[in-house]
Amino acid sequence: MTQTPHVPSTEPELTGVRNFRDLGGLPAADGRRVRPGVLFRSGHLAHATEEDAAFLDSLGLHTVFDFRNAADIALEGPDVALTGVRNVNIPLSDPADGGEFWRMVRDGDLDTLRSVLGEGRAAGRMTDAYRTMITTRTAEHGRVLRALAEDSVPALMHCAAGKDRAGLSIAVTLLALGVAPEVIEADYLESNAPHRRYVVRRGDGVASPEVMELLSPLFEARAEYLAAAFSAVAETWGSTERYLSDGLGLEPAIREQLRERLLSD
Repeated sequence: MTQTPHVPSTEPELTGVRNFRDLGGLPAADGRRVRPGVLFRSGHLAHATEEDAAFLDSLGLHTVFDFRNAADIALEGPDVALTGVRNVNIPLSDPADGGEFWRMVRDGDLDTLRSVLGEGRAAGRMTDAYRTMITTRTAEHGRVLRALAEDSVPALMHCAAGKDRAGLSIAVTLLALGVAPEVIEADYLESNAPHRRYVVRRGDGVASPEVMELLSPLFEARAEYLAAAFSAVAETWGSTERYLSDGLGLEPAIREQLRERLLSD
């Protein structure tokens, strides 16, 4: 049975969890809206304080979907335990996948950063990753949507920063709910707010303006990244409808059940 969610009246100020928000209120199919208190997104929960955990406990969450891979979890740590919550780890492709890449981000010298990330290479890496996540991770995205339709709400989706893997998984969920692409993009870009952004830590403690400029494509939500994912849907399946039915294997009954769980009149 779906738990009765607590609906927060204002966005909380969480200390150890970044990029948290409720998707409630977004306009969706048939004039309905995403129901408040059933679908949340954030960065990882590994550094949640006791106060953060108490707030998250108050949401009545059924499931936390963690899209981090083993390297992420080794770096940041596992999520804090929440009372009565099912934790589901579904690793997705990280645009900065691999321990060597992250060591370069944190410790690489300027010449290395220029050679790997300069002249548009960082942004290109991101757009390629978004296209790859859409075209190769259909089984994972289909699994998440079926779980939401069956029993997994209220749900929280997160990755490391809550921007790319969680952002794209949220985008796929919103597409299935009939949310318009421009509305999905507006929510996606909210990850750029200063209080939401992932904190870039350099091993030497020094980040010059040029270093920050080289790294910024990795840590920003950019409309061009999400557009690349939407373009991959159109190029591969021809339409959102075929992506949901043929790509993700969602039967009409599952999609209707998903909308009944997550939308309100």
